[in-house]
Amino acid sequence: MTREEKSQVIEDLTAELANNANIYLADISGLNAGTTSDFRRAAFKANVKMAVVKNTLLEKAMEASERDFENLPSVLKGNTIVMYSETGNAPAKLIKNFRKKAEKPLLKGAFIEEAVYIGDNQLDALVDIKSREELLGEIVGLLQSPAKNVVSALKSSGGKLAGIIKTLSEKEG
Repeated sequence: MTREEKSQVIEDLTAELANNANIYLADISGLNAGTTSDFRRAAFKANVKMAVVKNTLLEKAMEASERDFENLPSVLKGNTIVMYSETGNAPAKLIKNFRKKAEKPLLKGAFIEEAVYIGDNQLDALVDIKSREELLGEIVGLLQSPAKNVVSALKSSGGKLAGIIKTLSEKEG
């Protein structure tokens, strides 16, 4: 690879890192071609973009990025794939589900909405991360429930109140 090609790859990786809030680094070394192909298909279905990268080029892209990847470059050893996703937990779920059939991929690290996670032991924590949409849905549900309670209380007591008023008016008449 020429120097110009390397600088172009670094530039492209830097742009990908800037455009994605959820970045996972994983190791798929040792998977045969068929299993790797299955993993790529599963990633495509889960709307997870995946690319095999050279560690040195990815490290330079992280350095060139305006984001603070903290000690994430320290995991760049051996074979590395980068996974990008709009949903923070989609790649974690993909890895966990795929490992029911195979020993790998192993999670090296992740950068989720400005937070850094290092090591495969973080996989379960990443699976449990709620997406932005899930959090907004929960907040809306929490905000709606007091209003629903007030409306239902008014409806039920309003019916009782109307009944009492009707009964009183009939007694007077």
